[in-house]
Amino acid sequence: MKFMKYAVFFYTSVGIEPYTIDSRPKKVSLWSNLLFWANVINLSVIVFGEILYLGVAYSDGKFIDAVTVLSYIGFVIVGMSKMFFIWWKKTDLSNLVKELEHIYPNGKAEEEVYRLDSYLRSCSRISITYAILYSALIWTFNLFSIMQFLVNEKWLKIRVVGQTLPYLMYFPWNWHENWTYYVLLFCQNFAGHTSASGQISTDLLLCAVATQVIMHFDYLARVVENQVLDGDWNENSRFLAKTVRYHQRILRLMDVLNDIFGIPLLLNFMVSTFVICFVGFQMTVGVPPDIMIKLSLFLFSSLSQVYLICHYGQLIADASSSLSISAYKQNWQNDDIRYRRALVFFIARPQRTTYLKATIFMNITRATMTELLQVSYKFFALLRTMYIK
Repeated sequence: MKFMKYAVFFYTSVGIEPYTIDSRPKKVSLWSNLLFWANVINLSVIVFGEILYLGVAYSDGKFIDAVTVLSYIGFVIVGMSKMFFIWWKKTDLSNLVKELEHIYPNGKAEEEVYRLDSYLRSCSRISITYAILYSALIWTFNLFSIMQFLVNEKWLKIRVVGQTLPYLMYFPWNWHENWTYYVLLFCQNFAGHTSASGQISTDLLLCAVATQVIMHFDYLARVVENQVLDGDWNENSRFLAKTVRYHQRILRLMDVLNDIFGIPLLLNFMVSTFVICFVGFQMTVGVPPDIMIKLSLFLFSSLSQVYLICHYGQLIADASSSLSISAYKQNWQNDDIRYRRALVFFIARPQRTTYLKATIFMNITRATMTELLQVSYKFFALLRTMYIK
């Protein structure tokens, strides 16, 4: 599907086939399996080394280093969780995509009625911008140590940088000035790409599905509002029954969407709360300008990710609620009393807003962004107090 192409691209880069449908049959590939497990094993080793470093840094009283590595661990946890849940829920996701294909506009005339091009352009524009932003973040981190070495030591010759790695990890051997440095550099860059691709692909997939759900809600609202009622109870009752069936179909799609993405979204919001706090703390303790640029990009990317999810959650909530308003705008005033009574029940259902949910614990809207920032600031203030003392 056109909406899914960017998400599928990033999933393929880590060896994951997110779904199978009739137009995209299952592809058994040894290379994909090897790539997936190489990504998983490498990322697991890297995060284990970061956890060991966290323990060593905390025991040695290196508070800032401990906070820094915590932000790396949080980033990896979000990426791994999103990858594994999509891999685990592949069957459910395949069924969801098949259902979306069944109600997808068929032919140029239907596409114009659904305003497909408008939704597709919006989804593509947001997907490309978000993918570029996150890719810039991870490759800034991955290549930062190399650029410092080339610019500061080899080109400007203002200071000795030496061999450094992008991420803080514990190693039981001295990797400086020997061949293991290059192996570790590759493994860390590989892990950074895996974690970023796991997040980008899942976020883009969520946006693609959410955009289609919004498109169907909006289409149904326009159909209901523009329906001309002529007083024929039989004809109008058939229209209302058809509308209710279509509405139920969209609601079932939302139930499946929340079931697939609920736990990853909850983990995403929980971990992002701390990551934003940790990165913000690092920016306030006095770092060199080049490090400040890197941290600013990290913070902006984390905030953008959370806002993107909250933005689509708000659009879904608004689109679902608009259906009852559209039904009220019909010319029902002079129609059959039976239709008016049935319409009351139809209007009542969309008034119970449909939400994008992070499990049962959280309805996602733009207000969620405010709540997350408030919690992040509280933890930030606690960290500052601990650091000052």
